[in-house]
This record gives sequence, structure tokens and C-alpha cells, in this order.
Amino acid sequence: MEKNNFRRSFGAGLTILGAAVLLFALVAFLSDGKPTLGLQVSGAKAFAPFVLGLIFFGSGISLINNS
Repeated sequence: MEKNNFRRSFGAGLTILGAAVLLFALVAFLSDGKPTLGLQVSGAKAFAPFVLGLIFFGSGISLINNS
């Protein structure tokens, strides 16, 4: 039982982290090259955080569903 609680907690953390990274990537993509949270992310460079956010978000949802 405790293993399932850890998996759900870890999955919730990954989901929240993934959503935050996805939001950052979307704001950075729409900022037209202006610094976002002190980081200069423009055009194609916003693709990497987007993919990372999708991976975190998908793995978190998967962990929650499988536990």
C-alpha cells in the first residue's frame, strides 16, 4: 500500500512539474524573443522545454493511472 502512495505522490509531482515547464515553454515561445523569467528563449529553442514538459507530464499521469 505504501508503494502505491509513493508512486501517486511522485506522479503528482511530475505532473505539476511538467505543467509548469509546459507553461514556461508556451510563454517563452509567445514572447517574441524577449527574456522570460530572465532566460532568453526564442523560436526553435522553446521546443526543448516543450518536449521535456510533455515527457514529465505524460510520465506523471501514467504513474498516477497505474498505481
